[in-house]
Amino acid sequence: MNMLEAQRTMEYKDWRKSPDKRPEDSEQEPPKVRKYYGKKFEDYISEQIREAEARGEFDNLQGAGKPLNLDSNVYAGDKAVGYSLLKSQGYAPKEIELAKEIRTEYERAEAKIARLHQRGRALRSRRVPPFASEKRAFNAAVEKAAAEYEKTLRDLNRKILTLNLMTPLVMHQSPFEVEKLVQKFRESCPWFFLLIGCQVRNKAPGHTMIMHRCLMMGNDTKL
Repeated sequence: MNMLEAQRTMEYKDWRKSPDKRPEDSEQEPPKVRKYYGKKFEDYISEQIREAEARGEFDNLQGAGKPLNLDSNVYAGDKAVGYSLLKSQGYAPKEIELAKEIRTEYERAEAKIARLHQRGRALRSRRVPPFASEKRAFNAAVEKAAAEYEKTLRDLNRKILTLNLMTPLVMHQSPFEVEKLVQKFRESCPWFFLLIGCQVRNKAPGHTMIMHRCLMMGNDTKL
Protein backbone atom coordinates (compact mmCIF):
# COMPACT_ATOMS: atom_id res chain seq x y z
CA MET A 1 0.00 0.00 0.00
CA ASN A 2 1.49 3.22 -1.07
CA MET A 3 1.13 6.51 0.76
CA LEU A 4 -1.78 7.72 -1.40
CA GLU A 5 -3.92 4.65 -0.63
CA ALA A 6 -3.14 4.93 3.10
CA GLN A 7 -4.26 8.55 3.12
CA ARG A 8 -7.53 7.64 1.36
CA THR A 9 -8.17 4.90 3.95
CA MET A 10 -7.70 7.34 6.87
CA GLU A 11 -10.06 9.84 5.26
CA TYR A 12 -12.78 7.21 4.74
CA LYS A 13 -16.16 8.03 6.43
CA ASP A 14 -19.05 5.72 6.99
CA TRP A 15 -21.93 7.64 5.45
CA ARG A 16 -24.47 5.26 7.04
CA LYS A 17 -23.79 6.92 10.34
CA SER A 18 -25.03 10.41 11.15
CA PRO A 19 -22.33 13.04 10.63
CA ASP A 20 -20.73 14.54 13.66
CA LYS A 21 -22.53 17.62 14.93
CA ARG A 22 -20.70 20.82 14.76
CA PRO A 23 -20.25 22.81 18.00
CA GLU A 24 -22.65 25.49 16.81
CA ASP A 25 -25.30 22.79 16.17
CA SER A 26 -25.12 21.63 19.82
CA GLU A 27 -26.70 24.84 21.04
CA GLN A 28 -30.21 24.45 22.44
CA GLU A 29 -32.90 25.05 19.88
CA PRO A 30 -35.43 27.75 20.76
CA PRO A 31 -38.70 26.36 22.15
CA LYS A 32 -41.50 25.92 19.73
CA VAL A 33 -44.24 28.49 20.04
CA ARG A 34 -47.75 27.10 20.49
CA LYS A 35 -50.11 28.08 17.72
CA TYR A 36 -53.81 28.80 18.08
CA TYR A 37 -55.87 28.13 14.97
CA GLY A 38 -53.02 29.01 12.67
CA LYS A 39 -51.74 31.87 14.84
CA LYS A 40 -49.10 31.97 17.47
CA PHE A 41 -50.66 31.70 20.94
CA GLU A 42 -48.89 34.85 22.13
CA ASP A 43 -50.19 36.74 19.09
CA TYR A 44 -53.73 35.62 19.83
CA ILE A 45 -53.54 36.84 23.45
CA SER A 46 -52.08 40.16 22.36
CA GLU A 47 -54.84 40.55 19.81
CA GLN A 48 -57.51 39.95 22.45
CA ILE A 49 -55.91 42.52 24.75
CA ARG A 50 -55.75 45.12 21.97
CA GLU A 51 -59.41 44.57 21.10
CA ALA A 52 -60.40 44.91 24.78
CA GLU A 53 -58.43 48.15 25.01
CA ALA A 54 -60.16 49.44 21.89
CA ARG A 55 -63.55 48.71 23.47
CA GLY A 56 -62.48 50.67 26.56
CA GLU A 57 -62.74 47.75 28.98
CA PHE A 58 -59.54 48.83 30.75
CA ASP A 59 -60.40 52.51 31.02
CA ASN A 60 -62.23 52.61 34.38
CA LEU A 61 -60.40 49.96 36.35
CA GLN A 62 -59.89 50.83 39.99
CA GLY A 63 -56.28 51.68 40.73
CA ALA A 64 -55.32 52.09 37.07
CA GLY A 65 -51.88 53.61 36.71
CA LYS A 66 -51.03 52.99 40.34
CA PRO A 67 -48.65 50.39 41.82
CA LEU A 68 -50.20 47.17 43.08
CA ASN A 69 -51.12 47.21 46.74
CA LEU A 70 -50.35 43.62 47.73
CA ASP A 71 -51.62 42.96 51.24
CA SER A 72 -49.63 40.34 53.05
CA ASN A 73 -51.72 37.25 53.77
CA VAL A 74 -49.88 34.38 55.37
CA TYR A 75 -52.72 31.95 54.49
CA ALA A 76 -53.02 32.84 50.81
CA GLY A 77 -49.78 31.21 49.68
CA ASP A 78 -49.26 31.34 45.93
CA LYS A 79 -52.77 32.81 45.51
CA ALA A 80 -51.85 36.05 47.29
CA VAL A 81 -51.51 38.11 44.10
CA GLY A 82 -54.81 36.81 42.70
CA TYR A 83 -56.63 37.48 45.98
CA SER A 84 -55.22 40.99 46.12
CA LEU A 85 -56.35 41.75 42.56
CA LEU A 86 -59.84 40.45 43.29
CA LYS A 87 -60.02 42.56 46.44
CA SER A 88 -58.88 45.70 44.63
CA GLN A 89 -61.74 45.29 42.13
CA GLY A 90 -64.38 44.69 44.79
CA TYR A 91 -64.53 40.90 44.48
CA ALA A 92 -63.64 38.08 46.84
CA PRO A 93 -62.47 34.48 46.34
CA LYS A 94 -65.15 31.79 46.16
CA GLU A 95 -64.40 30.46 49.64
CA ILE A 96 -64.64 33.94 51.14
CA GLU A 97 -67.99 34.52 49.45
CA LEU A 98 -69.23 31.16 50.74
CA ALA A 99 -68.14 31.96 54.30
CA LYS A 100 -69.92 35.32 54.05
CA GLU A 101 -73.06 33.57 52.76
CA ILE A 102 -73.01 31.14 55.72
CA ARG A 103 -72.66 33.98 58.22
CA THR A 104 -75.43 36.04 56.57
CA GLU A 105 -77.94 33.18 56.47
CA TYR A 106 -77.23 32.25 60.10
CA GLU A 107 -77.69 35.85 61.25
CA ARG A 108 -80.96 36.05 59.30
CA ALA A 109 -82.26 32.87 60.97
CA GLU A 110 -81.26 34.13 64.43
CA ALA A 111 -82.97 37.47 63.80
CA LYS A 112 -86.18 35.69 62.84
CA ILE A 113 -86.41 33.65 66.04
CA ALA A 114 -85.38 36.72 68.06
CA ARG A 115 -88.48 38.50 66.73
CA LEU A 116 -90.58 35.51 67.81
CA HIS A 117 -89.03 35.69 71.31
CA GLN A 118 -89.96 39.35 71.51
CA ARG A 119 -93.50 38.59 70.40
CA GLY A 120 -93.90 35.93 73.09
CA ARG A 121 -92.55 38.22 75.81
CA ALA A 122 -94.91 40.96 74.74
CA LEU A 123 -97.93 38.64 74.94
CA ARG A 124 -96.95 37.37 78.39
CA SER A 125 -96.10 40.75 79.86
CA ARG A 126 -99.08 42.82 78.75
CA ARG A 127 -101.81 43.77 81.20
CA VAL A 128 -104.61 42.09 79.25
CA PRO A 129 -103.97 38.31 79.01
CA PRO A 130 -103.66 37.00 75.45
CA PHE A 131 -106.79 35.63 73.86
CA ALA A 132 -107.08 32.01 72.84
CA SER A 133 -106.79 32.94 69.17
CA GLU A 134 -103.52 34.79 69.88
CA LYS A 135 -102.18 31.82 71.78
CA ARG A 136 -103.03 29.43 68.94
CA ALA A 137 -101.44 31.76 66.40
CA PHE A 138 -98.27 32.09 68.49
CA ASN A 139 -98.00 28.32 69.04
CA ALA A 140 -98.37 27.70 65.31
CA ALA A 141 -95.70 30.34 64.59
CA VAL A 142 -93.32 28.63 67.02
CA GLU A 143 -93.82 25.27 65.30
CA LYS A 144 -93.24 26.76 61.86
CA ALA A 145 -90.16 28.70 63.02
CA ALA A 146 -88.67 25.61 64.67
CA ALA A 147 -89.04 23.57 61.46
CA GLU A 148 -87.53 26.34 59.32
CA TYR A 149 -84.73 26.91 61.82
CA GLU A 150 -83.78 23.24 61.77
CA LYS A 151 -83.83 23.13 57.95
CA THR A 152 -81.66 26.26 57.74
CA LEU A 153 -79.08 24.84 60.15
CA ARG A 154 -78.84 21.57 58.21
CA ASP A 155 -78.41 23.45 54.93
CA LEU A 156 -75.69 25.58 56.52
CA ASN A 157 -73.88 22.46 57.73
CA ARG A 158 -73.69 21.21 54.15
CA LYS A 159 -72.22 24.54 53.07
CA ILE A 160 -69.74 24.43 55.95
CA LEU A 161 -68.60 20.98 54.78
CA THR A 162 -68.04 22.38 51.28
CA LEU A 163 -66.16 25.35 52.72
CA ASN A 164 -63.89 23.15 54.83
CA LEU A 165 -62.94 21.14 51.74
CA MET A 166 -61.89 24.35 49.96
CA THR A 167 -59.92 26.09 52.69
CA PRO A 168 -56.86 25.34 54.87
CA LEU A 169 -57.32 24.01 58.37
CA VAL A 170 -57.01 27.40 60.04
CA MET A 171 -60.09 28.63 58.15
CA HIS A 172 -62.32 25.64 58.93
CA GLN A 173 -65.67 26.20 60.62
CA SER A 174 -67.37 23.88 63.08
CA PRO A 175 -70.81 22.56 62.05
CA PHE A 176 -73.87 23.64 63.99
CA GLU A 177 -75.31 21.30 66.63
CA VAL A 178 -78.77 21.25 65.08
CA GLU A 179 -80.71 19.29 67.71
CA LYS A 180 -79.17 21.25 70.56
CA LEU A 181 -79.90 24.65 69.00
CA VAL A 182 -83.49 23.74 68.09
CA GLN A 183 -84.13 22.44 71.61
CA LYS A 184 -82.68 25.63 73.06
CA PHE A 185 -85.02 27.66 70.86
CA ARG A 186 -88.07 25.68 71.98
CA GLU A 187 -87.15 26.08 75.64
CA SER A 188 -86.65 29.82 75.29
CA CYS A 189 -89.88 30.27 73.34
CA PRO A 190 -92.45 27.93 74.96
CA TRP A 191 -96.01 27.37 73.83
CA PHE A 192 -99.00 28.95 75.48
CA PHE A 193 -101.27 26.59 77.39
CA LEU A 194 -104.86 26.71 76.27
CA LEU A 195 -107.61 26.22 78.87
CA ILE A 196 -110.62 24.41 77.46
CA GLY A 197 -113.86 24.41 79.48
CA CYS A 198 -116.45 21.70 79.02
CA GLN A 199 -119.91 21.88 80.59
CA VAL A 200 -121.41 18.63 81.87
CA ARG A 201 -124.95 18.91 83.26
CA ASN A 202 -125.64 16.82 86.38
CA LYS A 203 -128.74 14.68 86.66
CA ALA A 204 -130.04 16.92 89.39
CA PRO A 205 -131.82 19.88 87.83
CA GLY A 206 -130.06 23.20 88.08
CA HIS A 207 -126.59 21.77 88.79
CA THR A 208 -123.77 22.07 86.27
CA MET A 209 -120.20 20.71 86.65
CA ILE A 210 -117.43 22.55 84.84
CA MET A 211 -114.44 20.42 83.72
CA HIS A 212 -111.19 22.04 82.58
CA ARG A 213 -108.19 20.64 80.73
CA CYS A 214 -105.05 22.30 79.41
CA LEU A 215 -103.90 21.90 75.83
CA MET A 216 -100.48 23.10 74.69
CA MET A 217 -101.13 23.37 70.99
CA GLY A 218 -104.84 23.57 70.50
CA ASN A 219 -104.48 24.96 66.99
CA ASP A 220 -107.38 22.92 65.63
CA THR A 221 -109.53 22.90 68.81
CA LYS A 222 -112.89 24.61 68.68
CA LEU A 223 -113.53 26.89 71.61
